[in-house]
Amino acid sequence: MRMLKERLQILVDSEQRRRLDVEARRRGVSVGAVVRDAIEAQLPAVSREERIEAIEAMKRAPRVAHIPPDELRRMIDESHEEEILKGADAGARGRPDNS
Repeated sequence: MRMLKERLQILVDSEQRRRLDVEARRRGVSVGAVVRDAIEAQLPAVSREERIEAIEAMKRAPRVAHIPPDELRRMIDESHEEEILKGADAGARGRPDNS
């Protein structure tokens, strides 16, 4: 959750306040949370144009093969095991032979 630091005071009419209260109760949140959500919906941090540009860039990106999660986990585990073995092997070579 981000830290809220700025206070904003606004005036609304009775009908707007009623709608805010109803929505806040429906969601189980504060009226302030409803107002913040409405601001994000109408004034997102990332513009519509930037989102479209990002989607287009993803469409142009080279396609990669889909790897199922279990296979990906297996590959990662194998890689870790190889790194551990390399480290153990390098450590053994670096120690003087005490025989």
